[in-house]
Amino acid sequence: MTDTLPPPDNHTHSEWSWDAINGSMERSCARAVELGLPSIAFTEHIDLTRWYATPEDLPAMLRGDFGPVAQRLAGWVDAENYYAMPPLDVDGYLESIERCRTKFPGLRILTGLELGEPHWFAERCKNLLRTGSFERILGSLHSLEIDGKPWEANAAYRVLAEHNLTSDDLVRRYLTDSIQMIESADFFQVLAHVDYPARRFPPESGPFDPTRFEEEYRAVLRTLAQTGRALEVNTRIPLDARIVRWWHEVGGDAVSFGSDAHEPSAVAIGFAEAAAMVEAQGFRSGRTPLDFWTRALTR
Repeated sequence: MTDTLPPPDNHTHSEWSWDAINGSMERSCARAVELGLPSIAFTEHIDLTRWYATPEDLPAMLRGDFGPVAQRLAGWVDAENYYAMPPLDVDGYLESIERCRTKFPGLRILTGLELGEPHWFAERCKNLLRTGSFERILGSLHSLEIDGKPWEANAAYRVLAEHNLTSDDLVRRYLTDSIQMIESADFFQVLAHVDYPARRFPPESGPFDPTRFEEEYRAVLRTLAQTGRALEVNTRIPLDARIVRWWHEVGGDAVSFGSDAHEPSAVAIGFAEAAAMVEAQGFRSGRTPLDFWTRALTR
C-alpha cells in the first residue's frame, strides 16, 4: 500500500441509529482523530420496511435470545407480527453533528443516511433528501420478500426450508433485487455492503463463496458502473477481493470504504487490509484525502 492517509470512513452509525445500542457520535469522532482519518460520515439508518417475525420469535426477542437489538425491537412488534424500526430524530442528530464539529475542528464530519430499500420508499426518501441536510447517501438492501412477507435478509435463512428455498436461492434473489434497487433509485451515491447475505450465511451451506454467484455479482456491478456511482468496501466482514476485481473489470470507477461501525471501537476497522486489497485490484486514493478511491488508469 502506498504511504497515504487512511481512507475516509463513509459508513458509520451513532446513538442516532435504532440498532446502535453502544453508539456514540462523540466517541466515534475521537476514535477517528486517534486513527488519523481525514473524515467520518455518520450515515444513520432510514429503515422504513416493516419486517416480519414469526409469532414464536416474540418470546425469544423479549428474553434477549437473539441479542439486545432484537430485544429492543420486541416492543415495536404489532398484533400481526410485523415490526417497524424507530425513526431517525433528524433534529437531534443534526444538533449532535454540530456539537461534534465544534469539538473536533480538525476532523471533517459528514452528515449522511443509509437508506434501506430506497426503491420501495422513493418519495419518502427523496422528501428527506430535499432538506439538503445530508451529504453522504448510501443505498442498502436489508430486506427480501418471501411468500409476500418482508424479512430481514439474514434472518430469512431460518425459514427457507419451509418455502422450498436454499441459501444460494436467497443470495441470488438478493443480488437480483439489488439490480432493481440500483435501477429504480437514482438518489443514492454509494451501494453499501453488496455482500450483506454473507454475514450469516449458514455454516451447513459451506463457506460463502462469491464465485458461485459470479454471474449475478457481475450483473449487479455492471448495472452500478453504468450509473457512475461508487461501490462500498464494507469492512464489517472482509469483502472478497474477487468482487472488487469484478468491479474493476466491468468498468467501475470508484470505491468507498465503510466500517459499518455501530460503536466507536469499530470505526475504520480493517481499513489497512481493505485499502491494500483495493489497491491490488487497480484502485488508488483520490486526489484529496476526502475523495473516493478511483481507477488507477483514470487518475
